[in-house]
Amino acid sequence: MSELYMMVAIADRKLRRRFSDFFQEQRLDVVLTTGGRGTAVSEMLDYFGLESSEKTVFFSFVTGERWKLVRKGLQTRLSIDVPGTGVAFAVPMSSVGGKRTLLFLTANQEFVKGEESVLQDTKYELLVTVADQGNTDLIMDAARQAHAPGGTILHAKGTGMERASQFLGFSLGAEKELILMVVKRTDRNPIMQAIMSQARQTHAIAFTLPVTSTAGMRLLEEDSEG
Repeated sequence: MSELYMMVAIADRKLRRRFSDFFQEQRLDVVLTTGGRGTAVSEMLDYFGLESSEKTVFFSFVTGERWKLVRKGLQTRLSIDVPGTGVAFAVPMSSVGGKRTLLFLTANQEFVKGEESVLQDTKYELLVTVADQGNTDLIMDAARQAHAPGGTILHAKGTGMERASQFLGFSLGAEKELILMVVKRTDRNPIMQAIMSQARQTHAIAFTLPVTSTAGMRLLEEDSEG
């Protein structure tokens, strides 16, 4: 059985090309890239040797075995352990919206499907939908029909999108929108199914990540009790 993770790497924006080239060498075809800004105070920036708070954030998808190789390369090739270079971490994925999406995300990696979730007992999950730019309203309308809460939208650029038609049956554009929704685990499947019913129209893929602790979810709790 393989474990599947979403890998997140955060680097100084001036290192974006070096990280992008490295991920391409590692055959991580599906990579989503967006901008960010660090929030550390100046004393902390000085401590870690950081010269700029402008960041590039990379999202990709790796099996446990591939993560070991990528992590080693980040340390030896990009010197990620050197202060000021960046950070990277992997978050276990709990479900993927359909077999074709799974094949798309794990291309060039050996993956044996087993249990659906690495963390089985989480009460909430982060549902991530990746769609072509301009399709957010259609996705959110479908999700709300399944009683989904509101979402947060991030703009990103994707690489490896030209391969999508091979697995998904439709092409994906480079300009992407990531829609993030924290949902109750018991509500996950209906919401994901509602989103995936719009997949061809909105050119979307969806997956979830386990959430081990929350704050500010009182209204969702009251809705479930009412």
